[in-house]
Amino acid sequence: MTKAEIVNEVAKKTGIEKIAVQNVVEGFMECVKDSLAKGNPVYLRGFGSFIIKHRAEKAARNITKNTTMTIPAHNIPAFKPAKVFVNEVKK
Repeated sequence: MTKAEIVNEVAKKTGIEKIAVQNVVEGFMECVKDSLAKGNPVYLRGFGSFIIKHRAEKAARNITKNTTMTIPAHNIPAFKPAKVFVNEVKK
């Protein structure tokens, strides 16, 4: 499902104009990105959590040049679904 399809579904279900729904969806995504960039997780009860995972430094191989390189430690965004969400998807 794309962002445009989400906007269409929400607009259909709520009766709100698509432009307003699009602004809300984009605003939500911007808030999540800003919060994660500051190091703060986002918790949505019954849906899940947007969290930051730390990846340790590791060695990797460049197969084409046959060399070893080091990938530095870094943080990545991740989503952890709530148990209610997982159980609904399993059905």
